[in-house]
Amino acid sequence: MSPVPSETDFIVVGGGIAGLRAAIGLAEAGRVLVVTKQEVTESNTQYAQGGIAVALSDDDEVELHLQDTIDAGDGLVNIEAARVLVEEGPERIQELISWGAEFDRSGSSLTFTREAAHSRSRILHAHGDSTGREIGRALIAHARNIPQISFTEFEFTTDLCLDGDHVTGVAMLAGDGTLKIVRAKAVLLATGGAGQVYSDTTKPSVATGDGIAMAHRAGAAISDMEFFQFHPTALSLPGAPRFLLSEALRGEGALLLNPMRERFMPRYHPKAELAPRDVVARAIVQEIEASSITPAVTFLDLRHLNPAELRERFPRIYATCKQYGVDITSDLVPVRPAAHYLMGGIKTDLDGRSTVTGLYAAGETACTGVHGANRLASNSLLEGLVFGARAAEALRNEMGATSGKPCSPATSRKKGTGAAETAAQLRAAMWQHAGVIRSKEGLQELQGRIAQWEKSLTQSSRRDAFETRNVLTVAGLIVRSALAREESRGAHFRIDCPHHDDAGFRKHSVVTGDRIRFE
Repeated sequence: MSPVPSETDFIVVGGGIAGLRAAIGLAEAGRVLVVTKQEVTESNTQYAQGGIAVALSDDDEVELHLQDTIDAGDGLVNIEAARVLVEEGPERIQELISWGAEFDRSGSSLTFTREAAHSRSRILHAHGDSTGREIGRALIAHARNIPQISFTEFEFTTDLCLDGDHVTGVAMLAGDGTLKIVRAKAVLLATGGAGQVYSDTTKPSVATGDGIAMAHRAGAAISDMEFFQFHPTALSLPGAPRFLLSEALRGEGALLLNPMRERFMPRYHPKAELAPRDVVARAIVQEIEASSITPAVTFLDLRHLNPAELRERFPRIYATCKQYGVDITSDLVPVRPAAHYLMGGIKTDLDGRSTVTGLYAAGETACTGVHGANRLASNSLLEGLVFGARAAEALRNEMGATSGKPCSPATSRKKGTGAAETAAQLRAAMWQHAGVIRSKEGLQELQGRIAQWEKSLTQSSRRDAFETRNVLTVAGLIVRSALAREESRGAHFRIDCPHHDDAGFRKHSVVTGDRIRFE
């Protein structure tokens, strides 16, 4: 690994699908530094199982994919962004295949599966249930062959640097605790989501919302933070991680059973187990809360499906569950919801521009409105490819020379002694009060506690301190937005406001500094 330069042309923070695709595009215009706080292989992309949605099969059309995306978003999808996604998706997938991505095939033809809320089988997968890992492998291999792209791993980006109101670089924390500044023409944030804001999450430990928190401190607008998607089926076993059990399992015919081992989803939605994720997650929570069994748990039942086909189609899921003593072909699999995907993030246009000059974002870190209030299954990997490529093209066309002026971090605070304890308390409280089901009372209590935790942090320059600061910032944005949206829509459900209010809230929430508005 070469030394970190003091200046470059473009900085990409994050090594997932959006960051890598952006870096590949930016390399046509100059030097690109990709910064990751762990190995470049440790990203949300690597954990994506189910697949990538794209209208490429003979019986599918982009208009059908568009309509399914709009329907899932519960009235808030930015239709222009969704059209870009579904129309440019096929080209991006063919490009990925040309770079060596190996999707599953039947003979020479790509194979497609179906997931909830899709009207066609349009989900491409790789090695059964390791789609994200295969896409990441292909992108990393391609990027490493481009001389203009360099990688720096185990460097934590603490803040954006500003020259006036322009982003002109980043501040970074090395493993030995030293701080450095790298200047650039522009910065693209692709740091993934913020699952670590919650105690129960499918996301890896690196998903601490760093990009969103940094952008907020730099004055960028942040949008739709109340919409956090909770995946209905994560493994629920003592001592086991909340390992995601792909929606594709239900697409193949798996059933959900309540603590009494009774099927329940037909009572909640006509599509039963294939209802939108927010409906399934709330139904599971309600079945658990209504049960007199202790401890109450719901189950995924695959016992009626072909064992050999399950092992071949879902090898990673099969092996992981077996590791924790559950055979998915013969046992009921205990499951519960877990925080999975943030629809909100840094507000951008369709080319990745934020509201701050020199700052771009793509992937889960960004919010174009493409997902609305509830993401359609398997649209997220496609989003990273499509909007990562678009952001790179916009940057190539717009950026001038690297600023030679000194730049200052957006904040000089380095808070965080007691970070681990504070983070654990925050995550538990977020799950309780800002999880699948919310209320005004619980959110207000949580808002007060977040304010106290922020005040109590003391000086430190440790990475975990910065991460705790970031999860507190992101949690505060989620709670403020959830309190302001006095209705229920998509992944945001308020028990005290259980219905849509289209007149007041068929709009996007936008937070800038201390202000929140709907537009």
